Amino acid sequence: MRKILFFITLSLAIVSCEKKYKFVLEVPDKVNTAQKLNLQIKEEHNLPFGKVTYFIDGKEIENPNQIDLSNFVLGKHVVKALVNYDNKEKEIVKTFYLFADKAPQVYHYKIVNVYPHDTGAYTQGLEYHKGFLYESTGKNGESSLRKVDLKTGKVVQKIDLPNEYFSEGMTIFGDKIYQLTWQNNIGFVYNLSDFKQLNTFKYNKSKEGWGLTNDGQNLIKTDGTDQVWFLDPQSQAELKHIEAYTNEQNVPNLNELEFIDGKVYANVYQKNIVLILNPINGAIEGIIDFNDLEKEMRKTQNLVNQDEVLNGIAYDKENNRIFVTGKHWGKLFEIQIIK
Repeated sequence: MRKILFFITLSLAIVSCEKKYKFVLEVPDKVNTAQKLNLQIKEEHNLPFGKVTYFIDGKEIENPNQIDLSNFVLGKHVVKALVNYDNKEKEIVKTFYLFADKAPQVYHYKIVNVYPHDTGAYTQGLEYHKGFLYESTGKNGESSLRKVDLKTGKVVQKIDLPNEYFSEGMTIFGDKIYQLTWQNNIGFVYNLSDFKQLNTFKYNKSKEGWGLTNDGQNLIKTDGTDQVWFLDPQSQAELKHIEAYTNEQNVPNLNELEFIDGKVYANVYQKNIVLILNPINGAIEGIIDFNDLEKEMRKTQNLVNQDEVLNGIAYDKENNRIFVTGKHWGKLFEIQIIK
């Protein structure tokens, strides 16, 4: 019995003499694109350790001091440090959030023209193409794809979706129309000329379908979060995403989209605002305040339901015209953006 107690005591003594390393990865929780990032490992007991290899989002960082963040996308980033010590290796992970370095510019608008719009249209997606508006309308049992005469608001071409689909955003790319559904995890591809369905595609990490536009090279999609996804137009595979951030916060519920003069314009669901996003890093560079537009609508139409909100942005690139409307709104507005 004494021998057993001796060995237990000896074992405890050996363990107590072992070096107990405690590493801390020093990374600020928040930083903006104008700042430099410094990564550093500290050992709380001042014990010696060897080489440290740093990674940001899986990419090795050669110099962990004065890291230039100006070319990083905004939002969440993961820092990993691999520390060699005492013939061992330890992995330490921490996150930081990257914000824009400037507050967004606030814009207002001027009404240039007013056109009729179908009050039966629960507008989800809107696009201008060669003199006509193309519109995706939502709700189960009411979802459709439409071609609309701009001046009269009359529907000149239309297909209805099966009742199980709640359609969302749409865009025209080449000779095809791409249309999203909300929670069905499916998108449709049509012939532009006759609305004949050509094929379908599934979503991947972007779980839902909200808004859709394109920049001439990629389809650009929202999913109701603060994320904007870039898709290959041929395969519809998700290539990358950005996150919408100001200098202070992220903005979720990004919805209907339009691509105007190199920027992504994003409607925020149930808010009378449109964000102007940098498509490279996700910085919210501008906010267009449309609160008075809803008041203008209420002068001639009783908007009774909470979901009858601003939604629908279209751009006539040739004539530099921007159009906006809302769900069940009886008017479509041609507007001019003003600082």
